[in-house]
Amino acid sequence: MKPRKAMTLAFFVVLLSIGYFSMHAAPTLSDENYSYHGDTRWQTNVTAAEETAAAEGKPIVVYFWTTWCTYCEDYNREAYADPAVQSKLDDFVKVAVNLDDDGGESARMQQEYNVNYPPQHVIITPDGEVLVRVNGYAGTDDFLSYLDAAEQRYASGGSA
Repeated sequence: MKPRKAMTLAFFVVLLSIGYFSMHAAPTLSDENYSYHGDTRWQTNVTAAEETAAAEGKPIVVYFWTTWCTYCEDYNREAYADPAVQSKLDDFVKVAVNLDDDGGESARMQQEYNVNYPPQHVIITPDGEVLVRVNGYAGTDDFLSYLDAAEQRYASGGSA
């Protein structure tokens, strides 16, 4: 084997090895029932979240995300890791919808709330009425303001 050919072959073996190991070293973003963003645990079963919200009388924060979304990673690092946001999110039922999932619930939620790019948050009543929409990335303070507005609309029985 010629040296140039051997170097090319070695280059591709190293490149494939880096790709393989980086894929397996990625953090776990979800399991069967929950998705983890920042320090926040989100349900993945929309129907169960709707039932929980109805039973507890809480609004629902629906987080539409993907693994390739850089602004979703900003949410993970900044907003969801912030203790004030975590505390405020405890007043809501949290459900995460992966836009790359072609499953029935994900497709239904995308279509019902007209969501076609990440990140987006739609805060809804247990009956599905929209209280607040957060399109794209919002900084921590702005995100807290959206959550406050949703709580106020929910408490007053209104919708967006």
